[in-house]
Amino acid sequence: MNIKTIIFTIVISVFSSLNVLAEQHMSDGDKDIKTEIKETIAHHLMDSHDFVLTHDLSFPLPIILYTDGNLDIFSSANFHHGTTSHTVNGRTYSLDHGHIVEASGLHPVDFSITKNVTFIMIVFLIMLVMFTRMAKSYKKNALPSGMGRLLEPIVLYIRDDIAIPNIGEKHYKKYMSYLLTVFFFIWIINLFGLTPLGVNVTNNIAVTFSLALITYVLTTVSANKSYWGHIFWMPGVPVPMKFILAPIELLGTIIKPFSLMIRLYANITAGHVVLMSILGMIFIFKGWVGSSLSFGLAFALSLLELLVAALQAYIFTMLSALYFGAAVEDYHHE
Repeated sequence: MNIKTIIFTIVISVFSSLNVLAEQHMSDGDKDIKTEIKETIAHHLMDSHDFVLTHDLSFPLPIILYTDGNLDIFSSANFHHGTTSHTVNGRTYSLDHGHIVEASGLHPVDFSITKNVTFIMIVFLIMLVMFTRMAKSYKKNALPSGMGRLLEPIVLYIRDDIAIPNIGEKHYKKYMSYLLTVFFFIWIINLFGLTPLGVNVTNNIAVTFSLALITYVLTTVSANKSYWGHIFWMPGVPVPMKFILAPIELLGTIIKPFSLMIRLYANITAGHVVLMSILGMIFIFKGWVGSSLSFGLAFALSLLELLVAALQAYIFTMLSALYFGAAVEDYHHE
């Protein structure tokens, strides 16, 4: 991808966001403009049951509900963007702020394929194709070609500059598959968030929680005796202090993955909020000077978001490697 393609994609993305704000402004003409912008930003950050490109162009996704021992499957188009309810098998469902509710008070278990779930599966398929083609290129030639040539520098960087320095040559190999997976997943899914599709997977706290939980479980399961010894019975520390510090150290094992979750969630969410807010200023100023400045600032921020997309993937991978390294480090005390 060259620089012209990147710039063109960003311009399309910015204009798409402007289109969403403009349509919202036209459809809610009686509301205060600032209120409209806030509601549009909140809607943009939410997961949804369909892809909305314009007011007249959308792509519904399947609704899968398990209610009172029965499975109900239908298209989200039946909700008409949340304006109507839909009855299936004698049960009436409706959308309430993005959540599906049942009219009689039943609590359905929601297995629906939402926009975020769709793109998680898309990224999974992209990564599967990427690494499969990379592996095949190494089988055919001693030197990589095609996808292997594209991915090899990134893979080597993660191995040589993240995994080995932080985990050690003795243990790094068993963590490489996870580090590569989490790096490419976060990076690609963040790039999708900058497209006109408006996908915001990593600003969903459930997604970042799941990623952080995997890091926590891997750290906890693979930790050696020295790691737990330094938490519950620290060498060289007076015995009374050990009883005080042990709970604090144990809490620290939970706080570390929690910080991973919040860092990724907050940075991605903040980027989208600021970008949409700057675009909303165009409709507040209503002048060519202010609007031009707002558009230029939004374009510059979109370029910065490209860096943030990769930076957040790097930070998550780096910190995960640090936690793994601390868990398997061999401590020697005189």
